[in-house]
Amino acid sequence: MTGEVLAEQVMVSENFLSRLIGLMGRKTMADGSALVLRPCRSVHTFFMRFNIDSVFLDRRGMVVYLIKDMPPFRISPVVRKASLVVELPGGTVRNRVRPGDILKKVE
Repeated sequence: MTGEVLAEQVMVSENFLSRLIGLMGRKTMADGSALVLRPCRSVHTFFMRFNIDSVFLDRRGMVVYLIKDMPPFRISPVVRKASLVVELPGGTVRNRVRPGDILKKVE
Protein backbone atom coordinates (compact mmCIF):
# COMPACT_ATOMS: atom_id res chain seq x y z
CA MET A 1 0.00 0.00 0.00
CA THR A 2 1.63 3.17 -1.19
CA GLY A 3 -1.05 5.71 -0.31
CA GLU A 4 -0.30 7.50 -3.58
CA VAL A 5 -3.09 9.78 -4.85
CA LEU A 6 -4.00 9.31 -8.53
CA ALA A 7 -6.70 11.99 -8.68
CA GLU A 8 -7.93 14.78 -6.45
CA GLN A 9 -10.88 15.90 -8.60
CA VAL A 10 -13.17 12.93 -9.25
CA MET A 11 -16.45 12.96 -11.15
CA VAL A 12 -18.79 9.96 -11.04
CA SER A 13 -21.11 8.94 -13.88
CA GLU A 14 -23.75 6.45 -12.80
CA ASN A 15 -26.47 6.69 -15.45
CA PHE A 16 -26.52 5.55 -19.06
CA LEU A 17 -26.37 8.99 -20.69
CA SER A 18 -23.59 10.41 -18.51
CA ARG A 19 -21.53 7.21 -19.00
CA LEU A 20 -22.11 7.33 -22.76
CA ILE A 21 -21.03 10.96 -23.06
CA GLY A 22 -18.17 10.67 -20.56
CA LEU A 23 -15.28 12.80 -21.81
CA MET A 24 -16.50 13.28 -25.39
CA GLY A 25 -15.96 16.73 -26.84
CA ARG A 26 -13.60 17.96 -24.14
CA LYS A 27 -10.33 19.48 -25.28
CA THR A 28 -8.29 18.14 -22.38
CA MET A 29 -8.48 16.35 -19.07
CA ALA A 30 -6.73 18.15 -16.24
CA ASP A 31 -3.92 16.44 -14.37
CA GLY A 32 -5.22 15.20 -11.03
CA SER A 33 -8.72 14.57 -12.36
CA ALA A 34 -10.63 11.34 -12.98
CA LEU A 35 -13.97 10.13 -14.24
CA VAL A 36 -15.50 7.04 -12.61
CA LEU A 37 -17.95 5.11 -14.78
CA ARG A 38 -20.18 2.85 -12.69
CA PRO A 39 -21.31 0.26 -13.62
CA CYS A 40 -18.97 -0.29 -16.55
CA ARG A 41 -17.13 -3.13 -18.28
CA SER A 42 -16.04 -1.47 -21.52
CA VAL A 43 -15.15 2.05 -22.63
CA HIS A 44 -14.74 3.96 -25.87
CA THR A 45 -12.81 7.08 -26.82
CA PHE A 46 -14.99 8.21 -29.73
CA PHE A 47 -14.95 11.99 -30.31
CA MET A 48 -12.24 12.50 -27.70
CA ARG A 49 -9.20 14.67 -28.40
CA PHE A 50 -6.66 13.17 -26.00
CA ASN A 51 -5.35 9.86 -24.70
CA ILE A 52 -6.66 8.39 -21.45
CA ASP A 53 -5.64 5.69 -19.02
CA SER A 54 -8.52 3.30 -18.26
CA VAL A 55 -8.36 1.34 -15.02
CA PHE A 56 -10.92 -1.48 -14.72
CA LEU A 57 -11.79 -2.42 -11.13
CA ASP A 58 -13.79 -5.27 -9.66
CA ARG A 59 -16.26 -4.83 -6.79
CA ARG A 60 -13.45 -4.89 -4.23
CA GLY A 61 -11.53 -2.12 -5.99
CA MET A 62 -8.88 -4.47 -7.37
CA VAL A 63 -7.40 -3.60 -10.75
CA VAL A 64 -8.43 -6.39 -13.12
CA TYR A 65 -7.41 -4.76 -16.42
CA LEU A 66 -5.51 -1.66 -17.47
CA ILE A 67 -5.22 0.32 -20.69
CA LYS A 68 -2.45 2.92 -20.74
CA ASP A 69 -2.59 5.89 -23.13
CA MET A 70 -5.71 4.75 -24.98
CA PRO A 71 -5.93 6.98 -28.07
CA PRO A 72 -9.09 8.61 -29.45
CA PHE A 73 -11.57 6.57 -31.52
CA ARG A 74 -10.88 3.20 -29.90
CA ILE A 75 -13.02 0.64 -28.07
CA SER A 76 -11.76 -1.40 -25.13
CA PRO A 77 -12.47 -5.08 -24.77
CA VAL A 78 -15.35 -6.08 -22.50
CA VAL A 79 -13.80 -6.91 -19.13
CA ARG A 80 -16.25 -9.29 -17.50
CA LYS A 81 -14.66 -9.08 -14.04
CA ALA A 82 -14.92 -5.27 -13.98
CA SER A 83 -17.67 -3.43 -12.16
CA LEU A 84 -16.38 0.10 -12.80
CA VAL A 85 -13.77 1.98 -14.79
CA VAL A 86 -11.67 4.94 -13.71
CA GLU A 87 -10.58 7.17 -16.60
CA LEU A 88 -7.53 9.35 -16.02
CA PRO A 89 -5.38 11.61 -18.21
CA GLY A 90 -3.05 9.58 -20.43
CA GLY A 91 0.22 8.78 -18.67
CA THR A 92 -1.18 9.02 -15.14
CA VAL A 93 -0.85 5.34 -14.25
CA ARG A 94 2.51 4.72 -15.92
CA ASN A 95 4.63 2.72 -13.44
CA ARG A 96 2.12 3.54 -10.66
CA VAL A 97 -0.73 1.04 -11.12
CA ARG A 98 -0.78 -2.60 -12.17
CA PRO A 99 -3.27 -5.48 -12.16
CA GLY A 100 -3.83 -6.76 -8.62
CA ASP A 101 -3.45 -3.33 -7.01
CA ILE A 102 -6.33 -2.08 -4.87
CA LEU A 103 -7.62 1.45 -5.48
CA LYS A 104 -9.89 3.17 -3.01
CA LYS A 105 -11.55 6.46 -2.40
CA VAL A 106 -9.98 8.50 0.36
CA GLU A 107 -12.12 11.07 2.14
